[in-house]
Order: sequence, then C-alpha cells, then structure tokens
Amino acid sequence: QVQLVESGGGLVQPGGSLALSCAASRNRFSIYAMGWYRQAPGKQRELVARITSGGTTNYADSVKGRFTISIHNGENTVYLQMNSLTPEDTAVYYCNAELGPMRVEYWGQGTQVTVSS
Repeated sequence: QVQLVESGGGLVQPGGSLALSCAASRNRFSIYAMGWYRQAPGKQRELVARITSGGTTNYADSVKGRFTISIHNGENTVYLQMNSLTPEDTAVYYCNAELGPMRVEYWGQGTQVTVSS
C-alpha cells in the first residue's frame, strides 16, 4: 500500500520560510503528478501547488511568487519551498499524489503550518 510520508512544517514568524517534503513510500507505480493542498479552520481544502512528472506546475494565485514546488521522480518525492509566509498561510498542508495510468489519488496525513509572531 502506498503511503505519503510528509515532513517539515511547524511554527514560523511572518516573513519567514518553511520547506515541506513528501515521499511516496512503497510506490511501484509511475507518478502522474504530486502536489500540496491546505485546509485552514472553517475553510475548504484548496490547492496550493501541483506538479506533473514532466515538470508542469500550477499554483494558487495567493502563493504565486512566494512558493516553489519541485519533484524528484526517482525518489518519489515532492518538495514545497514556502517563502514570505503570512498568517493567512496558516493551515494543515496535505500531500497528494496521482499514481499509475489510472491516476489513483493518495493523500498524506497532513502537517501543520502556523505563521504567527
């Protein structure tokens, strides 16, 4: 069974940076795409950034120019570098992977990112 193992996250001051990573362990399928979503209290889960195995990216408008997503296909790992963080970025961040020819979706457990002084 594929598991998405997330790391990173935590508490950071406004204007600071954090990096998240997510590895698809026990994966024997090809990666179609991996990405990050987030959910703040009382809000719906939203896409933050997504990248295909070919390197095509898309970002939420709110993070463009501040966040960078990258993928290491050989290690089944996706990274999210988050800069210039604001309190509005506070949320639980979830890793997502679309694997295999059927693009079956998997989700990580979520990691908390809190931006506060």
